Amino acid sequence: KTHRSLESFFKNWEELSGRDGDWINIYRWKPDTLLQFEEVSQSVALSPPALTNMRDYDEITAFLGEWGPFQKMIFFLLSASIFPNGFCGLSIVFIADVPDHRCLIPGNLNLSEAWLNRTIPLEQERGKLQHRQCRRYRLDVIRNLSATFADPDSINMSEVEQEPCLDGWEYSKDQYISTIVSEWDLVCGNAWKGPFSMSVYFIGVLIGCFLAGQLSDRFGRKKVLFGGAATQAVFCILQGLSPNWEVFCLFNFLMGIGQVSKYQSAFVLGSELLRKPLWTVLGTLGIPLSFTVGYMAMPLAAYFIRNWRILIFTLSLSSVLYIPLWWFIPESTRWLLLKGRVKEAEAIVRHAAKKNGVTPPEVLFNDLELENTKTKTQRSYSIIHLVKTKNIRIITGINLLVWIVSSGVYYGLSLNTPNLHGDDYLNCFFSAMIEVPAYIATWIFLQRFPRKFSLSGSFFLAGIVLCFIQLVPLDISALVTTLVMIGKFGATCAYSIVYVYTTELYPTAVRHMGVGVNSMASRLAGIASPYVFYLGAYNELLPYILMGSCSVLAAILALFLPETFNIPLAETIDQMQKIKRFKRGRTDRNQYRFSKRGAVEETNMVASKGEEV
Repeated sequence: KTHRSLESFFKNWEELSGRDGDWINIYRWKPDTLLQFEEVSQSVALSPPALTNMRDYDEITAFLGEWGPFQKMIFFLLSASIFPNGFCGLSIVFIADVPDHRCLIPGNLNLSEAWLNRTIPLEQERGKLQHRQCRRYRLDVIRNLSATFADPDSINMSEVEQEPCLDGWEYSKDQYISTIVSEWDLVCGNAWKGPFSMSVYFIGVLIGCFLAGQLSDRFGRKKVLFGGAATQAVFCILQGLSPNWEVFCLFNFLMGIGQVSKYQSAFVLGSELLRKPLWTVLGTLGIPLSFTVGYMAMPLAAYFIRNWRILIFTLSLSSVLYIPLWWFIPESTRWLLLKGRVKEAEAIVRHAAKKNGVTPPEVLFNDLELENTKTKTQRSYSIIHLVKTKNIRIITGINLLVWIVSSGVYYGLSLNTPNLHGDDYLNCFFSAMIEVPAYIATWIFLQRFPRKFSLSGSFFLAGIVLCFIQLVPLDISALVTTLVMIGKFGATCAYSIVYVYTTELYPTAVRHMGVGVNSMASRLAGIASPYVFYLGAYNELLPYILMGSCSVLAAILALFLPETFNIPLAETIDQMQKIKRFKRGRTDRNQYRFSKRGAVEETNMVASKGEEV
């Protein structure tokens, strides 16, 4: 009975794999090995090679080539679609900047010029004597004193009682005509509203990360990409029409949802339409450099447009130009195959072949692959699958911490440019420009070096440089600014690598959801990043020490992630679990390896089911 079962098994094996009949003959000639085979087959779970060696998507579409007209179109259109992201979110650096201000003194007090100049107390701040921004002397007392003493220097002003700015504030027009701070008085007691205007954007990004991942895996990458683009364009325009601060924050929140939905969808769509070498270039150069060009254009526009409403309306116009790309960017063929929509996937592949001038095979997917695709679609995946097994749970946990640090350091340094010494517009431009060599370096790292060492090294660079700032005298402002820019270089490299790395770690079935969940968690750091530099009120170096220490911690954690360098993209969670870094196994009892000659070789094998750590 065992012999007949074994013969039937190898007959199926032969038909499915096209191998010769020697495997069957071995066991006809040596029936005494059947018991040994049965023992081995139970421990290693043999299966027909036609199922285990199923062609993947890259093998099926290899005839398209890597850099044809179709791939070029996808590469440049997806890259260009991210251009508005560079300024729509980070424009808050200028829109919510705080101009020099002090308490408003009503003009009906009939005070002399000398007394008007003494109505605001002086204070020492960072080695400079300047007017207080949130206090003034009591005006009724000043009026009475001015009637008695013509010269304010003849009395001790430190003994005069002070009061808040009851009549509002007056703002310097030297740099800005208006910002949301000067228009809605977001200073002193309302100073928390300025950073919160930035944080609420990242709250929208956090929600958008979750929604984009879920919606994209269910309804498709393309729909979420253009839905996010439309959301970003509409609410960016409406933001410039905000009647008050509350409505401005609401529109900023919704714009954050649209912006991150578009960014994530473009990234995942590119990874699934292009072959791995090309989409690595897209993820490290194409999309990030497009973002950086928009980022660099922002201070240029802000320099010439000093009114925040006109500035935000001007910047938002470019978002509308990308809606027509709907008719040029196709849906992800990998996603269509997973959903069982094989005809649509075949149509896209054949269109790509026509555009590239190549002839596709008559049958793109054989019956077994179609059945395999149908089987995959019968199983739905949820966020629980990101923590269901020990392997994926550990990977997800480390990824969450790494993403949080990379986002916090990157946005913390980006939003801090107005606090650096020197011209705000130049500092912002330099902060954006340093990302260009960072992305080029990232591309070189990902082409030649393992992913985790590239990520860890970037974090180490940022962490060490930021921690070193505490050793530099603060009066050497040029050196401090240079070190901050080097730290921004490392942080940008890490933030770029982590996107590519995470996309490679997760399989197609949960890839967008995996990227979305990690990106969503990283926005917690983004929400807090506007407040990080408020720690400077207690110690000017504390923000840099905090970000530097977190970067070093992330560098150490990154070393525990599995390597994905030169490994094909996984399609299912089972395939992802084969990407192993560390193995924990036990020495099992003697198992048997069969040679084609029929000999039985006894080996001491490590259990093949060792779990990843």
